Amino acid sequence: MPEISPQSGTPNWQAGPIIEWLLSEGRLLASVDETVLQLGKKLLASGAPLWRLRLSMRTLHPLIAAFSSVWERDAVNTESIYTPFGFEGRSGYPGSPLEIIGRTGRAFRKQLAKELASADHTVLHELKARGGTDYFGLPIKYSNGPGASLVFTSDTEGGFSDHDIGNFSRIAAVMAPVAEVFSTRRISLAVAEAYLGPRTGRRVLDGHITRGHIEHINAAIMISDIRDWTGLSNRMAASQALALANAYFDIVSGAVENNGGEILKLIGDGVLAIFPCAEQPKSSQAACEHALAAARRALGSGNRPPDLQFGMGLHYGEVLYGNIGSATRIDFTVLGQAVNVAARVEGCCSRFDEPLLVSRAFESRIEETGTLVANEILKGYTGKFEILSL
Repeated sequence: MPEISPQSGTPNWQAGPIIEWLLSEGRLLASVDETVLQLGKKLLASGAPLWRLRLSMRTLHPLIAAFSSVWERDAVNTESIYTPFGFEGRSGYPGSPLEIIGRTGRAFRKQLAKELASADHTVLHELKARGGTDYFGLPIKYSNGPGASLVFTSDTEGGFSDHDIGNFSRIAAVMAPVAEVFSTRRISLAVAEAYLGPRTGRRVLDGHITRGHIEHINAAIMISDIRDWTGLSNRMAASQALALANAYFDIVSGAVENNGGEILKLIGDGVLAIFPCAEQPKSSQAACEHALAAARRALGSGNRPPDLQFGMGLHYGEVLYGNIGSATRIDFTVLGQAVNVAARVEGCCSRFDEPLLVSRAFESRIEETGTLVANEILKGYTGKFEILSL
């Protein structure tokens, strides 16, 4: 049998082996990108006249409305495309093939080898300019309705035959439950990370959900609180107060995440974050240095509104990290005396008019030397507890 070049395809290629692969191995791959990559290669090897493959799906995420994985014949890996909210109203989306497929719930085909009209969408003109000859997209329907689109593009001289179109339609039908599983995984991870944080969200999805499933970890602990929040919220309209709170959370969240920490709780106008200590030499110093860098970045942010003032307390110690709650309501959090100490340290910020205060346990693990601000009596401790400014 003569060797078939990737560009020419095999006229009577079969979809059966690819469908069997999807149902046995393809659905078990680790990611959408890997599945699209392998599907593209399988189609090409079978003789399908394929140049480009794209799987697009809506998602549930605080920042991302849709996700696409794109494979091209000569590329080493797939390209991931993340689409932000509001894309439906942008000039590039209305009238696009993906918009038409999503709106009508029907397949869309455009033979690019033929002359395109000026009314044809820009994406079609761009694919034609790159050598595309045929475009065929299908809706992928989930159990709860439309959910994704699968697009095949050819650059062969004859484009797609009726045989190709029929095989693609069969493959798309089988791809639907596979794509739905991947979509559900992505949504679950996005929701878990948005509400619990990346580290904690992944732990929950990995099965650490039993009440009492607790881990003892050492960590730098950060607690932050808006100054005079009650007064601010009374003086402002509700919408202004909400905008101020969101600006504050954006500033603190960005600083924490960029320095390797994780926010566990947004409690009213307060934030509880941890910087876990790795099991390595000098890791306690690294955790505290990262926490300090995060605090200073947040307090020094140029995006801080004029009315926004907040204090931050930092402490280092052992915490209980895991699930607590009732039989029907579980919370993933940190507990322990170290958390209580961090809260007391932060509480002193307002009293001593200091934006940042730390405990002696925290200060002893960084290279800077602090200035003693107060000797506090803390419940559960004997003697005085030193609180310092940096």
